Amino acid sequence: MTTWLVDGTNVMGTRPDGWWRDRPAAQHRLADEVAAALAEPTTVVFDGRDPGGDWPPGLEVRFAERPGPDAADDLIVRLLDERADEPPPTVVTSDRALAARCRDRGAEVVGAGTFLARLG
Repeated sequence: MTTWLVDGTNVMGTRPDGWWRDRPAAQHRLADEVAAALAEPTTVVFDGRDPGGDWPPGLEVRFAERPGPDAADDLIVRLLDERADEPPPTVVTSDRALAARCRDRGAEVVGAGTFLARLG
């Protein structure tokens, strides 16, 4: 079974669907889509603050713990480090620097486009 750790902001950013006009709605759409498509344990990490609202049951949604550049990336890496004694999750990102940091920790990395295609 695959465990997923998703760079939610990066995945949202690969879709030119106007997500930037309503970031909270785009975050909820992506979370709903991920929860509906994946039965495996999944954590989606977003930049910014939690806009509130209900997140899909069974899906862990986290937000960067600080403002600024690479905040969500740093949280993703910290989550990998915290799970160092477990098999690493598959990380979803198209951010090259984050992908390299994750691979350095033994994680497999899947690009956002490939992940979205898997979701359908």
